Amino acid sequence: MSRVFCIPGIIFLTCALILSVLVSISLPFLPALDFVRVHFDGVVAPGGEEMTQLRLGIWAPCYYAANGARTCLSASHAYSISISNAQKTANVIISSSWTRGLAVHPVATAVTFIAFAMSFSTHHMVTLLASLTSFLAALLTLIAFAIDIALYAFVHHEIGKLPDVNGHTNTSAAFWMTFVTLLLLLLAGCTVCFGRRRDRMSGAASYPMSSYNKPSFFSRFRRNKV
Repeated sequence: MSRVFCIPGIIFLTCALILSVLVSISLPFLPALDFVRVHFDGVVAPGGEEMTQLRLGIWAPCYYAANGARTCLSASHAYSISISNAQKTANVIISSSWTRGLAVHPVATAVTFIAFAMSFSTHHMVTLLASLTSFLAALLTLIAFAIDIALYAFVHHEIGKLPDVNGHTNTSAAFWMTFVTLLLLLLAGCTVCFGRRRDRMSGAASYPMSSYNKPSFFSRFRRNKV
């Protein structure tokens, strides 16, 4: 593939892979990389103490107490968490059905890595597969991003149901990193496609066309010499 398109494609895939790997690690291993973050007053954490902030990652939720101490639940796939107001007269549950889909992120990361590995090849068929794999990774990332949006909307709705709670639900770093990863994967797939098309067009133009002289009208009536 032409280096004009090859190098940008590799750069796009490299950036997408780095972002996707960081997002896939998420909480509780990287405290700053969560998808949904809630700031509130008058909320009781699962341990019974007052909670001022809740962060939701792929593998676990983490909450912060009033004294700044951070507590994360045990890392597991498809976790659930219960949140109550200070009087414990009402509570909401973020069930595992809303967090199970976050596991799509590591799957998208694995497909992105495959596309990244194939992007270094100069073989036309491998570059075509790299482009298709990039679009597949983009599709999986789009699904993961849709799950993130659904989780944010659900948490925002549930926190609003708690009485006597001043809560603010916001999207966080991993949410927007997923969106940037989606754009980079689409750019990478299009770049590889354009580079492969340019190579095919340049190869077709390199073949010389044989000259052909159209016979005149009177030459049809001439006798062929024996």
